[in-house]
Amino acid sequence: MGQYQMLLSIIIPVYNEELTIGNIIDRTKEAVRQLGLETEIIVVDDCSHDNSLLVASQRNVKVCTLKQHLGKGYALRAGFAKARGDLIVTIDSDGSHWPEELHEVVAPVFCDQADMVIGSRYMNRKRVEARKLNKFGVYIFNSLIALFTGVAITDSQSGYRAMKREVLLAQKLTSGEYEIESEMLVKAVKAGFRVAEVPITFEQRTYGHSGVDPMVDGSKILLSIIRAYLKV
Repeated sequence: MGQYQMLLSIIIPVYNEELTIGNIIDRTKEAVRQLGLETEIIVVDDCSHDNSLLVASQRNVKVCTLKQHLGKGYALRAGFAKARGDLIVTIDSDGSHWPEELHEVVAPVFCDQADMVIGSRYMNRKRVEARKLNKFGVYIFNSLIALFTGVAITDSQSGYRAMKREVLLAQKLTSGEYEIESEMLVKAVKAGFRVAEVPITFEQRTYGHSGVDPMVDGSKILLSIIRAYLKV
């Protein structure tokens, strides 16, 4: 009997990112080729009204679409439901994350040092300037998570992360928008999984605009942290 080959699932949520999604998919494919793992790339289109879906569909990846615009949390959850991988990676589609750093994000899992890995913008030596959820806001979220879980995280809102399949199977996610990152993190720690961070490069988007509302989404993130802590 041949040796079992680990399957890697990479989920890319997209909403109106026609100028960057093709580049991210192409670079992700190259990063995966260098890793040498069996991989499925799943692009989840959150009912974009530009050509994001068309661009993604031309690149020989799995594409699924939401029937209406629902939010990043719904898109990720749809991707998780379709993912077959033993290891699952999420990466943003706006070009802010570097697919070339995929090997660094998954390394702690391969070395059995972590069950979930978060790519941290703030561990990078290059200074990061946040436009919407600014550094102070992220500090508040990080501090609240540390208070509840005892785990110190520098970038709880990062969308670039890797996790074992068991992490997802152990939690029921309910978030619909950007707060899903905090929900996953708190529930993973509460369930006893090991969480680690690695430094990543972060580039502010140069095309389009962010859909994050600092007040509305900030409030939702705070609530999601509290809810996730109170109930797994």
